[in-house]
Amino acid sequence: MTAFVRFWGTRGSIPTPGNSTRKYGGNTSCVELSIDDVLFICDGGTGLRELGVDLGYRSSDPVEAHMFFSHTHWDHIQGFPFFMPAYAPSSKLFVYENAEGDDRVHRLLLGQMRSEYFPVDFSDLGSQIIPSHLGRGEKSIEGVVVRHFEQRHPGRSFAYSFEKSGKKVVYATDNEIDLTLGNKDEVIARPEEPRQIPEEFVRFCADADLLIADGQYTDEEYPKKVGWGHARATTVLDLAVQARAKQLAIFHHDPMHSDSNTEEKLKTCRTRAQQADSDLVVFGAREGLVLKL
Repeated sequence: MTAFVRFWGTRGSIPTPGNSTRKYGGNTSCVELSIDDVLFICDGGTGLRELGVDLGYRSSDPVEAHMFFSHTHWDHIQGFPFFMPAYAPSSKLFVYENAEGDDRVHRLLLGQMRSEYFPVDFSDLGSQIIPSHLGRGEKSIEGVVVRHFEQRHPGRSFAYSFEKSGKKVVYATDNEIDLTLGNKDEVIARPEEPRQIPEEFVRFCADADLLIADGQYTDEEYPKKVGWGHARATTVLDLAVQARAKQLAIFHHDPMHSDSNTEEKLKTCRTRAQQADSDLVVFGAREGLVLKL
């Protein structure tokens, strides 16, 4: 099996181009996963535009992609109208809902391309946009088993796992894990103590070769952001340790965080992993980074 992951957008909430975000990137959420030449795309933030351009450079062959959206907030769909394969008649784009009969993703992708917001109508896209779904929560797509898990986020959000031949990647962004831990005041008051993550979510992420997870806030920032739908990076670290993940990519960087702020957050997470006597590899998701599994 040949598999690689490439980060095209790693920022949360709003694009943040500029010198202070040059290392980790300013485009919003988009991750490419290729498994035996089957293309999976997680989220369609502004990074999706650059992925589309790159696909055109790679090959003249028609693009066939399986697209999964964690949710439909703007920073996760706003790149779709600029995704060049969507305009090519030879392209096939499978857009997945999480249940049969659901049309939420398709409806909101269409809605953001109304004339009030965008000059090109959804109906003018030339590609084949094929609605699909994960049925009861699991589906085999060309030999890759895809599962989903509902997360804690305003308006709902879903994590996805991709498995084949003993390899597993989990994409879990926009999830306020801290609100699932019980007494939030007690958890916030003792940031140094390990947090017991709900068992069901630990099982979903268990033994991941790569866990890509939203760790937007520091311990100091989070008390003012409770209910906003994002986790502390240290909580995500505890999840990865308890799930026995091999690598953790801290993702969905705060738009107010510079590269140096992100480095400090990562340093705190690595120290916490050492204190837990874990050999987990911790790094920051970075635009352009390619990982081979």
